[in-house]
Amino acid sequence: MEAVRDRAPDAILIGDGKRNDIGSTAERYAMALFDRWGFDAVTVNPYLGSDTVRPFSERAEKGIYLLALTSNPGAEEVQGHGGPSGPLYLHIVHLAAERWNEHGNIGLVVGATKADRLAGVRAAAPELPWLLPGIGAQGGDLEAAVAAGLAEGAAPGLINASRSILYASGGEDFAERAGEEARRLADSITRAKEQRA
Repeated sequence: MEAVRDRAPDAILIGDGKRNDIGSTAERYAMALFDRWGFDAVTVNPYLGSDTVRPFSERAEKGIYLLALTSNPGAEEVQGHGGPSGPLYLHIVHLAAERWNEHGNIGLVVGATKADRLAGVRAAAPELPWLLPGIGAQGGDLEAAVAAGLAEGAAPGLINASRSILYASGGEDFAERAGEEARRLADSITRAKEQRA
């Protein structure tokens, strides 16, 4: 972490651990992630309820991204299941927007692999920022991610691509290839934004 802070002191560091547990353990996770490791924001599993989200969200100067609609193929088995009020992921979105965000530091993890659901999630909570995994190796829809995740008038979105950059090469040209892949993605995002303008 120190090396990253030294090289990019203004970068926002997100601990993508998807952590949570009962209240006392969640408090320790929050302490470790924010105080020991120094992350600016973390991803949090909200499925244990508000008392387990609170140890993270009460850190008003830090950000948390709640898992809402994740990018993995099996997410639909749980997150897509619902009742009369809709799927579970929309229930999480409503809780985050209407009840849990007292410090204005909660955002959502919304997978770019769920292109047909992105606009609905954005409409449900335009004021919440997004972390958008699933671009790159998972094959998420970049145009849909830009349209909903970076929508005009909505809270900002961060498009995340890890494996496609980290594993762009396994050889000695790793750093060069990773840089090329990161620039390619940045250019693709810029083009998608320009096409919407």
